[in-house]
Amino acid sequence: MPPCSTPPGSVDLPPSSAPQILTHPISDGRAWLAEQLVLKDWTIPLSAEALGEIQKMLKVMQDHPLLLLLRHPDDFEIPHLQEIMAQAKSILDEGCGFCVLERMPIENEDTETLVACYWVLSQLIGRTIAQRWDGTMVYDVTDTGKPFSYGVRGSHTNVELVFHTDNAFGVQVPKYVGLLCKFPAPEGGVSRFCSLYSVHNRMLAQHPRLLERLHQPMLFDRQKEHAVDALKTAWAPFFSWDGSKLMTRANVSLVHKGYDVASIEMDPELTEALEAVEDVANSPDLWVEAPLERGQVQFLNNHELGHYRSHFTDHPDPRFKRHLYRTWHRDTGARTYDG
Repeated sequence: MPPCSTPPGSVDLPPSSAPQILTHPISDGRAWLAEQLVLKDWTIPLSAEALGEIQKMLKVMQDHPLLLLLRHPDDFEIPHLQEIMAQAKSILDEGCGFCVLERMPIENEDTETLVACYWVLSQLIGRTIAQRWDGTMVYDVTDTGKPFSYGVRGSHTNVELVFHTDNAFGVQVPKYVGLLCKFPAPEGGVSRFCSLYSVHNRMLAQHPRLLERLHQPMLFDRQKEHAVDALKTAWAPFFSWDGSKLMTRANVSLVHKGYDVASIEMDPELTEALEAVEDVANSPDLWVEAPLERGQVQFLNNHELGHYRSHFTDHPDPRFKRHLYRTWHRDTGARTYDG
């Protein structure tokens, strides 16, 4: 059984409301299976009018330089883009939980201005927040060549990242994640998505005892994203249910690393539960692939959706290596990393 209280050296991250265990299956559209989705459920084309608004926005930015963080949607006339982003937000909240916007005009524009354009549009999904302790707001997802280890986030490597949610160890987990693709990998780096409601349903049907353990706290490695003298691990449940919505801190790897960092032996029931939930999430009938191409933008609901990235091989020319720009969004708490 897990310890009854927070282990020494860990930050206690209790749920925002009284903890409950979801003991009945979710049968609405949030719990989708792969066979129930088609391409149009998550793909959003950019109309000629929307592309025209992007070109005008880029021209304004080039003619009137300004720090990226000061750019805001209210500074531009973009009614068609606002409609498209409202459609994207609806898919995140009421649809399958992820969407891909078709290609932005990336070929003939400088990267800095395109990132600024993406930054403006991403704010229509939700308030942008810091993605690192140092306050980084736009995060480079690219292989740095460092091994995936303590203090090195998986997003800075080329390793396979099994189904997870971003910032699972965070004090306040971001609600949405956005990505702009500058260059995809020539081989690998494919995105997959699964509904964590469907994963929970499957666990409830096949492993009810182990699911109960996942509703109880466990250790997560905080990946050195904290003050120098802060605690290195977090103590929180994998699944939280507030009576109407599921909130998931899904990252099996960081749980294992949390116990390693704390030098605490993982309880056998949690070991078994993590193996089971990883097996379930990888069931082919639960996930869909949505490759991200150059110039495309992807958004996902980070509380209710698990996402996966396959191992990739980078382009031999560093100018064309896999590179994405990421934003996190959350409308609660402060905009700082811990909120």
